Amino acid sequence: MALISDDLLQEIRARFAHVDSDPFQGERVFFENAGGALTLKSVVETSAFYAAIPDNQGRDNVASHALVKAITTAREDMALMMNAPGGQFFVGESGTELLFRLISVACLSGGKGRVLGSTLEHPASRSAAARWAGIAGQKHVLVDHDDATGTVGVEAYLPEITEDTRVTTILHTSPVTGMGVDVAAISAAIRKVAPECFIIVDGIQHAAHGRIDLAEMGVDGYVISPYKMFSRHGYGLAWVSDRLGSVPHNNLLKGPEQNWEMGTRDTGSYATFSDVVNYLDWLGGEVSDETDRRERIKAAGEAIHQHEARLTEAMIHGTGNLKGLAAMERVMIVGGADNPAREGLVSFAVQGVESGDVVARLNAEGVRTHIRKADHYSGNVLDPLGWPSCIRVSLCHYNSETEVARFLGVMQEIAG
Repeated sequence: MALISDDLLQEIRARFAHVDSDPFQGERVFFENAGGALTLKSVVETSAFYAAIPDNQGRDNVASHALVKAITTAREDMALMMNAPGGQFFVGESGTELLFRLISVACLSGGKGRVLGSTLEHPASRSAAARWAGIAGQKHVLVDHDDATGTVGVEAYLPEITEDTRVTTILHTSPVTGMGVDVAAISAAIRKVAPECFIIVDGIQHAAHGRIDLAEMGVDGYVISPYKMFSRHGYGLAWVSDRLGSVPHNNLLKGPEQNWEMGTRDTGSYATFSDVVNYLDWLGGEVSDETDRRERIKAAGEAIHQHEARLTEAMIHGTGNLKGLAAMERVMIVGGADNPAREGLVSFAVQGVESGDVVARLNAEGVRTHIRKADHYSGNVLDPLGWPSCIRVSLCHYNSETEVARFLGVMQEIAG
C-alpha cells in the first residue's frame, strides 16, 4: 500500500470545502478537526439536493421510492464500511443523544449488576451510564485511565470485570488526549467473564481516522457523529447488534418492534454518508491495487492512519529546520512525545503562557486550534495532570506537512 503522496494530497484537498480558507476568516490552516472535520464537497451538493425534496418515504410514488432506495443504499454502505455483522444502522439527533439512547436501553434491559466504564470517556457516555445505572439500580464503576499515556488498556479493566457486569461503555479514541483504545481486546476480555454484557462504544473521535471493524470488535453498539467524519451537522449515526436491537426500547405502539428511529427519517443524512463511503472507496483505490470495495476502504483507513502519524511526528519532533514541540523546553505534551496510540491529535500546554493566549496567537497567525479546559468536558483528563487547560491541535489526512511547519513557526515565537 502506498502512502499519501504530495500529488494525491492535492487531489484529496480538492474534494473538501474550505480546505484552506473560510468565509469568516479568509485564508487559514484548519487544525480543529476534532471539533468537526472538513466537509466533502459532494456532501454539500447531496445535502442541498435532498433538502429541496418535498416527498416523504413510504408512499407509492416514484419520488418516495427513490428516497427509500437512497436510505437502503446508505445502510448497505455503512455496513460495508464498518464491517457490521448483522444488526442495523439508524440516525438520531446527535452522537450524544444516540449514546444516551443505547446506554439507557442496555441498562434497563441488563438486570441487576454493574455498569463498567473508564475515566477516559467523554461525558456523553459517562453521564448516560451514571444516570441510567442509577435508575436501573445498578452500580456504576469507572476504571482509571493512565495519566502518563492518555489511554486505558485491557489490564485496567480486568480487575473490575465480573460475572454480573451487565453493560460496558468504551471510548474508542479520546478527543482530549488523542489516544486510541484497543476495543477488541477489552471486549474479548469481557466476553470471557460476562458473555451477555452489552458493550457500547463511543466512536465519535475515532471515526475520521479510519479502521472501523465491528465484527472484529465484537460489541453491541457503536456511535459516531458524521460531521466529524467529513459529512455534515444535524445527525448522529448508531449501529446496534441484533441482540441489543431486539430488547425493549422507545417505539410506537403496534409499530415494527425492531424500529429504532423516531419519526420521519432525513434522507439527506443517509445519502450524505454514502458520499463519505464513496470517498473512502476512491481513496483506497488510489493507495492500493485492491479490487474488493471493503478492502479498498480498509486500505484508505491504513493510508489515513499513516499520513496522520507522519504529520504528528513532524509536529512533535520537527520538520525541516523547525524544531518540534518536544524540543521546546516549556512545552508539556499530553500522553508523552512518543505514543503509538496517538490518532491525529496533539494536546499540550506551555509553561508560563495561558492556553487561551496561545490559541489566540495561533489564530491571529491563521492557524486554527482549540483550548480544552478542566471543565465537565475535559476535567477528567486535565485535573489529574494538574492542568487548568491545554491547547488541542487536531489533524486529519487532508492536512499537510507545510501546514504543520506554519504551526511550528508560530510556536517557536511563543515557546521556542
